[in-house]
Amino acid sequence: MAWHFENNLPIYTQILEQIRLGIISGVYPAGSKLPSVRELASEASVNPNTMQRALAELEQSGLIFTQRTAGRFVTEDLDMIEKLKKNIAEEQIRKFFQSMLELGFTEEETVQLMEKAVKETKL
Repeated sequence: MAWHFENNLPIYTQILEQIRLGIISGVYPAGSKLPSVRELASEASVNPNTMQRALAELEQSGLIFTQRTAGRFVTEDLDMIEKLKKNIAEEQIRKFFQSMLELGFTEEETVQLMEKAVKETKL
């Protein structure tokens, strides 16, 4: 997984979001074993403590779990993953509509632009 970090947010929150996206997009499928903290930290070029903090928060949310001596795994709760996926999508849509409103577009104009883009890209 490629890691990209911005300067405007704490690294651990960005790690958290990138792993969440990895889970909902299938990079880390339900029930799969995650790489170790050290492997992930090395891959992302961050301190293992930073990675541990992000993973601990994911564990508190129930998205991942630890099996003693076996490592960390992605939840097998497909409903939880799907709900998270929809929540993130809805948040992105709200942000998009807000940005379009700030640009001076009405909701109807924004929807028309979206429909045009969908037809042109044939999603």
